[in-house]
Amino acid sequence: MQFEVWAPQADRVTLQCEGATRALARDPDRAGWWTGEAEAGDGARYGFALDDGPVLPDPRSRRQPDGPDGLSAVVDHGRYAWQARWRGRGLPGAVLYELHVGTYTPEGTLDAAAGRLEHLAELGVTHVELMPLCPFPGRHGWGYEGVSLWAVHEPYGGPEALKRFVDRAHELGLGVVLDVVHNHLGPSGNYLPRFGPYFTDAHHTPWGSAVNLDAPGSDEVRAFLIGSALAWLRDYRIDGLRLDAVHALRDTRAYPFLEELSAAVDALAAELDRPLTLIAESDLNDPRYITPRAEHGLGLHAQWNDDFHHALHTALTGEAQGYYADFARDPFAALAKTLTGGFFHDGTYSSFRGRHHGRPLDRSRVAAHRLLGYGQTHDQVGNRAQGDRLSAQLPPGLLACAAALTLTSPFTPMLFMGEEWAAGTPWQFFTDHTDPELAEAVRRGRRREFAAHGWAEEDVPDPQDPATRDRSVLDWSEPQREPHARVLAWYRRLIALRHEQPDLTDPDLADTKVAYDEGSRWLAFRRGDVRVVVNLGKEPAFIPLGTRPALLLAAWDPVDAPDPNGLLELPGESCVVLSQP
Repeated sequence: MQFEVWAPQADRVTLQCEGATRALARDPDRAGWWTGEAEAGDGARYGFALDDGPVLPDPRSRRQPDGPDGLSAVVDHGRYAWQARWRGRGLPGAVLYELHVGTYTPEGTLDAAAGRLEHLAELGVTHVELMPLCPFPGRHGWGYEGVSLWAVHEPYGGPEALKRFVDRAHELGLGVVLDVVHNHLGPSGNYLPRFGPYFTDAHHTPWGSAVNLDAPGSDEVRAFLIGSALAWLRDYRIDGLRLDAVHALRDTRAYPFLEELSAAVDALAAELDRPLTLIAESDLNDPRYITPRAEHGLGLHAQWNDDFHHALHTALTGEAQGYYADFARDPFAALAKTLTGGFFHDGTYSSFRGRHHGRPLDRSRVAAHRLLGYGQTHDQVGNRAQGDRLSAQLPPGLLACAAALTLTSPFTPMLFMGEEWAAGTPWQFFTDHTDPELAEAVRRGRRREFAAHGWAEEDVPDPQDPATRDRSVLDWSEPQREPHARVLAWYRRLIALRHEQPDLTDPDLADTKVAYDEGSRWLAFRRGDVRVVVNLGKEPAFIPLGTRPALLLAAWDPVDAPDPNGLLELPGESCVVLSQP
């Protein structure tokens, strides 16, 4: 088979494959590339030596059987016999479910996770969003310090296990979205700088030198990242990618990397004749990410909307520290603004940042499904000192209200695993760094970060302690007992309503109308004929809905229809969904 590697700074490159060594030749048509042939089948181990250096894994390795520091292995993607007949599933009308393979089940593998996919099909979600799968040192971690961007973490099961997972998801009618990290690579097991200028000191990120998207050599770096993205979509039949922290992709070129990536993904979607989706994580509140390329945007298909989360969180909990401060001043008004305008910070002053932030969405041109709305995510749970979920601080009634607001909002809803049954397990920050110095630095850094917010060191879980990961594993016995079973039934009903009621997937963001009473702590919004009402207060609230007849669609607690004057009496910490044609 043909082997190739980009190593523009090397004078000699040799290939070691199955114990045999041979010199590679410069490619006359591609500057910096080296090529050569060797006998190798699926599973053959190989690596590259630059000049007189050690044998290193392939930057484009499809498999790392012995971890990031070991030799690469050949993967013959044609060997897998796909079972599902799948035409794809796009984002409009979707409900996403964020899942971390290592804690979704006690086994922490893709095969074990696949065995639990029927639960998601019965729940009614349409897409599973997998947190990053690229190899990283050790067994357990969040996955955001991965290396080998074309490979699958071996303790999760490697490439074949991912194909089995995707196949099973597709058999059940579930699309699969994969979280990919292009803005940095892990500090351990990262050999890319030895091969070429994959990073640049011209820009800096929270993780150090930026990935080289605009300095000399950046053409090949961009091709490396785009090739990785397309490989997930083509070779593993993934339906979409979630792009981590795109605001950290430092890029000054006239043709932005994200625009180039979106064009390549759209071209592949046309070639494969199935929808492919790119979802950005961005804290910039910049609608240009999701504006079509023909309209001078970057052409991504959707982006996470933290503003909705922050407004909902402050209304539910009253928390006001850090970036919650601006939302907490008037949380019901903040929630109303996000439900009707998408962003809260749309050019307004952000006290957390000490400056104005964001840009308004054009509601007449941006479809509501292009924003993802959520009450919990891995970030918003795991980056708390003790990884506590909303279920640790809120009663079931308020959790039901959070679900109602999320699953009937104009946005594409996303759930975080276990949220649907008010999981009692935390989801904490955990690592398994094999480098003792790095492990200690992470441990100290985590404790120092939260000590600044008043936490005692002994109350911050040790990321390196295996018990921290173990505490974060879902308890699958919970959905069978109360109050978890009732919460789960509520989530199923709301998701079913979203699929049944066309008004709940109407892409017109401007059609959402909101009313609220901050003092009585109720909020109601209308989407077409559907009315959603939540009472976050402890006392019953009387909400004016108008005198048109109302049909009850779903209620957390027993409620009567509005009286002849159109007043709905809603118990405290409760919610209802009605139709009022």
